[in-house]
Amino acid sequence: MLQVKSGDTSWQVDNKQGNLLLNGEPFNWDLVQIDANRFHIIKDNVSYSAELVEADYKAKTFTLKINGTLHTVSVKDRFDLLLAQMGMSDATEKKFNDIKAPMPGLVIDIKVKPGDEVKKGDQILVLEAMKMENILKSPGDGVVKAIKVNVKDNVEKGQVLLEF
Repeated sequence: MLQVKSGDTSWQVDNKQGNLLLNGEPFNWDLVQIDANRFHIIKDNVSYSAELVEADYKAKTFTLKINGTLHTVSVKDRFDLLLAQMGMSDATEKKFNDIKAPMPGLVIDIKVKPGDEVKKGDQILVLEAMKMENILKSPGDGVVKAIKVNVKDNVEKGQVLLEF
């Protein structure tokens, strides 16, 4: 069972013995995949063009373009719903206090300074490893407490680069 939400509207989606149910009612449609992210759908004799524009599988949010209009949907599976029912919906969020080097390399740019507020996904630091630039991003929202490296420092895997 899934709970799908877009804006203020939500649906319960089930798959019972190979039949798709939407809010407990059979959902009959014709779906043809055109390529990796584009689909053609016919529902109740109406044709729809659908495209998956963006997918964040970790957050379980998806942006779809249906007949030219963007829709963002969030999905909760039975485990997410159970955790929410038990009051543990935040239990799956990872807490972080620092960013460590994922590999040995050379610090070529630091995008933040102590005291900066960062959001999840903001660029924090650029690390060069094996002649490739790797942009390290913030794993969540926070405030930069301290930067433990300088530009042109060589770092080892697991070394703390920045503290929140």
